[in-house]
Amino acid sequence: MRFGRLTRRPVTGGGMLIGEQIRALRVEHGWSLSQLSQLVHYSKSYLSRVENGTRAVTPELAQVCDQVMDTDGTFAQLVADASTGPAPDAPLQAEALSRPRPAAPPAGVADLLPRAPRGFHGRAQELAALSRAAAGEAPVCLVTGPAGVGKTALVVQWAHLNRAVFPGGRLYADLRGFGDTGEPTLAEVVREFLLALGVEPGRMPESANGAAALFRSLAADRELLVVLDNARDSGQVRPLLPGGPRCVTVVTSRHRMPGLIVTDAARPVPVDVLAPQDGTALLAGVLGEERVRAEPVAAGRLAELCGGLPLALRVAAARLADRPDWPLSAMNTEMLDAARRLSLLDVEDTGVRAALRLTVLQLPEPVARHFAALGRHPGTHFDRYVAAALTHTDPATAEATLERLVASHLVTETAPGRWTLHDLVRIYARGLDARPDAVMRVLDHCIATALAAAATAEPGNETCVPLPQGFLAPPAVRTFTDRDEAMAWYAAERDDLVRAAGAAHAAGLHSRTWRIVMLLWPLMARWVRDDWTPLLETALEATRAEADPAAESRVRGLLGWVLTEEGRIDEALACVGVAPELSARAGDPGGEASALVVLSWAQATVGDVGPAAEGCARAVELARKADDRYVERLALYHLAVYRLETRQWQSALDTATAALAFEHSGSVVASRVLLLTTAGEALLGLGDEAEGIRRLATAAAEAEGSGNDDGAVRALGVLLRVAPDEDLRARYDAAATRLTTRT
Repeated sequence: MRFGRLTRRPVTGGGMLIGEQIRALRVEHGWSLSQLSQLVHYSKSYLSRVENGTRAVTPELAQVCDQVMDTDGTFAQLVADASTGPAPDAPLQAEALSRPRPAAPPAGVADLLPRAPRGFHGRAQELAALSRAAAGEAPVCLVTGPAGVGKTALVVQWAHLNRAVFPGGRLYADLRGFGDTGEPTLAEVVREFLLALGVEPGRMPESANGAAALFRSLAADRELLVVLDNARDSGQVRPLLPGGPRCVTVVTSRHRMPGLIVTDAARPVPVDVLAPQDGTALLAGVLGEERVRAEPVAAGRLAELCGGLPLALRVAAARLADRPDWPLSAMNTEMLDAARRLSLLDVEDTGVRAALRLTVLQLPEPVARHFAALGRHPGTHFDRYVAAALTHTDPATAEATLERLVASHLVTETAPGRWTLHDLVRIYARGLDARPDAVMRVLDHCIATALAAAATAEPGNETCVPLPQGFLAPPAVRTFTDRDEAMAWYAAERDDLVRAAGAAHAAGLHSRTWRIVMLLWPLMARWVRDDWTPLLETALEATRAEADPAAESRVRGLLGWVLTEEGRIDEALACVGVAPELSARAGDPGGEASALVVLSWAQATVGDVGPAAEGCARAVELARKADDRYVERLALYHLAVYRLETRQWQSALDTATAALAFEHSGSVVASRVLLLTTAGEALLGLGDEAEGIRRLATAAAEAEGSGNDDGAVRALGVLLRVAPDEDLRARYDAAATRLTTRT
């Protein structure tokens, strides 16, 4: 608790220096030097020198000490006397402070604000937002954000900048809603406010409710600022709201407090992490501009590793300040180790880990348990299905838990139904105890969801990824209504699926590693040149570690196809050349057929069309034996292309027509476009230009309608050779531009 005014008393210091008299009266009040510093808004070090007699008492300090100690102006008179004649402080010259300080509040004006924060940087938008929220009649401003983001610093800075706006007084109370030292009672907080407002101790109501009522009465006609810092919940705040029409209340909390918004029309002012430039400026404020300018890239990287969190930045800067010869880049190198990062961001009892621990302690036990499980997610984002898999609950329960964590600023909702953890929060969560099977559950959830997405994106394709042994079925798996929705999921989850495969590989869970990678194949088919090779090589390593020849053949086939598309033909032939034999040895005719199709594609690329056609014909037979109609259709398409290249027009048309006969309601547009284009080219070769153009026009329209730019470019390119047209040229150029600029 801070201290308000006590009983008036004169100063009778005898021969003591004025500074010594200030110390004596401070001790008599029972105040520490820190408490006096907060009351008079002078630094503790400055007051220590004043009390020791090594620094003179200025008229401004004397006036403030008279006010907070109720000495009837005695200190001011002593300083005035010293300026006109001999006095105990005469040997010392009064010194002005090196930087301007807030003007002392006039007598009778309550001011409990802590000193303005040092090294405050940025936050121009938040300061403006707080000013907007504070406008109007009796506003309640709710400043919220995660632990360590600088909510208190923002509000106190704003309060000092606007001191003149509140001539009725500035009250402040730390409600310690997230501390481990216990919260102050309502009676304690209100008593401090009443003392600051001039209520004598003897007139203080005995009950907390009575004291609160008196506080509201005194605040009714004042232009008063009330800062309620570190509030736990709405219930802790409501009894302390002044309610006067000219009063402004600012509440800070790690919780969103929707209840206060409902009952008291609180105006939210969210506070997020610092922008990179402000984070770097904060470092410069502690370390000095010269040191930061010497390593601008390292300073920016350090701000990034601290996640823009002011508390983390200050702790990192404090460590560097203690080591003036230590480069910022060296600090970055240590911070790259996620296992050590939180330790490096703790100093004594202050730091990111301590702040997060106090936040988590406020959570109900089930919510805290679920938070720990979220830390096991290898990716950066999750939906309610992922959260349900991690916590082994249903999606509705998982979503309710996520909303509770959002309210506590431990989780951030980045888009409707999509959440994430701040990097430092994720590291902290990973250090908590969680279900031992949490990682396996989320990996198997990835497999189950990717299977559902692939089945929708590529209907009719028999999966080449059977469920792994010991599969942990997730509580629920999301469903996809159409190919667009499935492909959108793939695009959104691509990075996290790659991270999941990496986590499985690092944990030695080889059966999960290659399956997750293989299930990305619809995305690989869409963006084949997006550098998939390293990931597929990891999958290949996993199949070898698992000694699974069938899986190795499948991965080699996909890797060989990607290498072929990248123009690395020799590597492709070496990779996929052994794949058919591996499948045959494993008794997997469908896998052997797939491998032969890819091998034929690589062979045809270097001009070996004859062997390529033979391989595809063999693949058709094997696919029929395996009753794998998807691979059979794929083999027929490639066979048609090879016959087209050798000018076997009728055979190419017959083969493409046979493949088109596999059409069904769920067939993928991309493959249909390729077959229609092939049939159209064959018809042109046979001299049936009208029907050939009709087939090609249909292929181009279907490709454009489905966003298949590859298919559109091919079909329109053939059309332009036989029917030059400005409209066709414009469509071709547009599709080609999209194809070359897409990401």
